[in-house]
Order: sequence, then C-alpha cells, then structure tokens
Amino acid sequence: MMNEDMDLPDESPILKVGEEKEIGKQGLKKKLLKEGEGWDTPENGDEVEVHYTGTLLDGTQFDSSRDKGTPFKFTLVKCSVYGNHVIVINANSRDGNIGVGQVIKGWDQGIKTMKKGENAIFTIPPELAYGASGSPPTIPPNATLQFDVELLSWTSVKDICKDGGIFKKILVEGEKWENPKDLDEVTVKYEALLEDGTVVAKSDGVEFTVKKGHFCPALSRAVKTMKKGEKVLLTVKPQYGFGEKGKPASADEGAVPPNATLQMTLELISWKTVSEVTDDKKVIKKILKEGEGYERPNDGAVVKLKLIGKLQDGTVFLKKGHDNEDEVFEFKTDEEQVIEGLDRAVMTMKKGEVALLTIAAEYAFGSSESQQELAVVPPNSTVYYEAELVSFVKEKESWDMNTQEKIEAAGKKKEEGNVLFKAGKYAKASKRYEKVLEMESRNVKALYRRAQAYIQLADLDVAEFDVKKALEIDPENRDVKLEYKTLKEKMREYNKKEAKFYGNMFSKMNKLGPVDSNKSVS
Repeated sequence: MMNEDMDLPDESPILKVGEEKEIGKQGLKKKLLKEGEGWDTPENGDEVEVHYTGTLLDGTQFDSSRDKGTPFKFTLVKCSVYGNHVIVINANSRDGNIGVGQVIKGWDQGIKTMKKGENAIFTIPPELAYGASGSPPTIPPNATLQFDVELLSWTSVKDICKDGGIFKKILVEGEKWENPKDLDEVTVKYEALLEDGTVVAKSDGVEFTVKKGHFCPALSRAVKTMKKGEKVLLTVKPQYGFGEKGKPASADEGAVPPNATLQMTLELISWKTVSEVTDDKKVIKKILKEGEGYERPNDGAVVKLKLIGKLQDGTVFLKKGHDNEDEVFEFKTDEEQVIEGLDRAVMTMKKGEVALLTIAAEYAFGSSESQQELAVVPPNSTVYYEAELVSFVKEKESWDMNTQEKIEAAGKKKEEGNVLFKAGKYAKASKRYEKVLEMESRNVKALYRRAQAYIQLADLDVAEFDVKKALEIDPENRDVKLEYKTLKEKMREYNKKEAKFYGNMFSKMNKLGPVDSNKSVS
C-alpha cells in the first residue's frame, strides 16, 4: 500500500493575497501575504534561497534567518523518499549552511508552490514537522508550526538523464525556448575538471554534431536540454564521462582516472538547425541564417532565390543572384520546374533564410548526365546548394478566393492532375485533385480521379472512401460504378495475398514445434 508521505500536491494552489488554502491532504496550509513574479516555481533538486521566521501557534519565535541577517539556502528534495523519517532544520544553527535532507517535509512541499519574490505563511502539522519528538528545547512534542517564508531566488538543478548520471545547474539563463536536436551542429565553450580541481580539457569554441558528440557522452546529453546563450555547471558521473577505463592524456587534454566524476562548465554559444526534408533522409537542410516570421511558400508559390549549386568536389554548376542582383533564380513550386529536392526544401524555408541543402541523386538529376549552366552534373551525383530565399508570393488559398476564382482554379488544377496522372505521376496528381476538392467538395470527377490515383498508389482504403463519396453524390454514375467494381477486385486480391502470407508464416512456426520452457535456448 502506498505510504501517505507520497501523497504530494500536484500543483500550486491558486491564492489571492490574504487567502489561505490546504496543500495536499496531510494538513499543510498556505496563506498568501505577497504575490510573486511570473509563473515558474522551484522543483526537486533546485537550490533555493529564502528568508523565514518560525513560530509556535502561541506566537513564540524559535528561529529566524532575518534576525541572523543571512538568507537560508537548501536543496529541495522529493519528500516521499524519506518514508516516516522526519528531516529537520537545525533550529540552533547560526551558519545558514543547509544542504540536501536538512529541512522538514512541510518545507519541501510548501516551497515548491512558491514563485520568486512571493511571501507566504505556512502552517505545518507535526507529521510534516518535528513529530512526536519535537526539537528540544525550543520546539515541544507534537507541535504545529508556522513559518513566514519569502522565496528570494532559486537555482535550477536538474538530473537530466533521470538516473543520477548528470546533474545540471544553470548559471546563466538562455534565450527563447528552442533546444538543439540530434542532427544539429552546435558551437560550445567548455572546461572539464576532476574533483580535485585539475583541468583535463578546455575549449573556447568548438563545433560538433549533437548526435556524434564531443569529448565525452555528457556534452551531447546536456546540450539537448540547453537554450542559446545558456551556461551551466555539470556534475558528470563516470557512466557519462570515461567510465571504468578512464582516459589517457593526449597533446591537448589531461588524463582522466578510472571511475572519475567530472565537473564541467558548458556554454551553448549557438547552433545550426539541421533537418531531414524527406523521410528517407536523402534531402538534408542546414540553416546557416534564420529567416523572418513564420510564413513559408506553399504549392504553386513563385519563389526568388540566390543560389549556388556545387558538386561534391566543389565544382560550381549553377550560380544565380550573387554577381547580379537582377539575376535571381525564380521558379514556381510543385510545378516540376526544378529538381524535386530543391523544390521540396525551398517550401520549408522562410523569407531571408539561408540554408545549405544536400540532395541525393534520387531527388536531383538521377542516373542521367545533366548539362547545367556552368558545368556538367555526372550521373548519380549528390548535389549541394547554398540557397537564400529572397522573396516569395504564395498561391492564393481557396478560402481567399471568390466563387468565380474558385471555379477557374478548380478547372485548372483538374487539368493539371489529368496530365500528371497520364504521365504516371500519381502522388502529384492526387495532390491536384485534392486542391480541386478544397474548392468544390462535391466534384464527382475529382473524387473519381483521385480514387484512381490512390488505387495506382495501392492506397485502397482511401480510394474506397473517395468512390463511396462520389456514389453518394451521383449514385448512377457509370464510370464510378465500374471503378468501384475494379477497386473491390483489387481489395480481394490484396486480402488473399495477405491471408496467404500469414498462413505460410504460421505454418512455418507450427513446423518448428512448441518451445520446451525447461530447455535452455542455445
């Protein structure tokens, strides 16, 4: 059965000045005297700094940091880990040197509900204070206590791997809210020391890919939790440092003994965001300069770029907009006017963004040789573009069109879809029919054509949805009826193949016979 000590408050109570409420279900009460700043509250592991005055219910004062003239510092801990043991403040202590496990449970629970600068009175029952023993001579047995507490500040300390392997203490807060991801390239400053203060490694600026890491595993783990400009102090246990073997000295770095704990200061200076434009990871975009706002080109947008195209050996095969501002590279997205990788990557960019694009041959010029403006691109070449999105004009969305514009646009998209379908480009064709249906949701021909495209793509369930919807609108449509018949036959064939596949699989498993649980598996 769960111990009552684990019944902690899930969130801070919402209080008005002068109001008192119970926190949790163990009798702890909080009365708000002064509101704090913002919304953040300290968490387990954080180092907090407070002023307090402690009194009995009759008003007798037994301790006060205010009288000592020194703020009271301690680390918040999870109360449940102590079971029924009472953790106490040394009421007679004068040095203010308080560490983990040196405050009563009522403090740990109550202060987690406070904001910076907040002042509150906590009424703490004996079970969350000094219990039946009291704290002679100042606190009698079974005493309910009151603490007037002001939360001055706190320093965030996080167990970032949740296993005690890396503790992170924030020294300087970072900017915004984003954190680097595995593919991103980060630039950091760091210094690593042994527990005796010996410096074993230092860098005033090194760049590395998060996933590949640098120096020791802790760096990659830590930077993924950091914001730009953030500076932290890390306590790194051996499993995220150099483990049981340690590390020998090298030209630039000192030796790390076996099973050594490291202290590291780490600052995240900046990073370049790297993303996979396609699911198969064959079009990669690295942002060299962030763009403006949130808008990106849509299908059919007219885009203008400054563009340099290179081969792997550095040969430039295309250069537009750099020597002459008037010669920017212009094209319309999703119209097959450029290679697919460039088309798709540009639609992820913002105005003013500069990015380095790596495009595999499948999304570039394929297996054929291609004569470009300044050089020939050999067959099966991965190509590289440095692209700056100078400007773009989005294609008008259906919800911004009047009736006549919708009719004209739907007709145009339908014709484009038909051309693509005949060329065997079924995925692109389905997107055109989808645009038609955004403008004319009851267009039977568009539903019929999109169903045909989905059948070719073997997306039979979605095709059936389109066919059924078309028949709801026009039950007597001969072409749609015939397509439904074809679709049902394909679905039967698919189900037979699937049944045969699983039948063969189970037959093979049965031939293997039952596994004897008493026999060891070699």
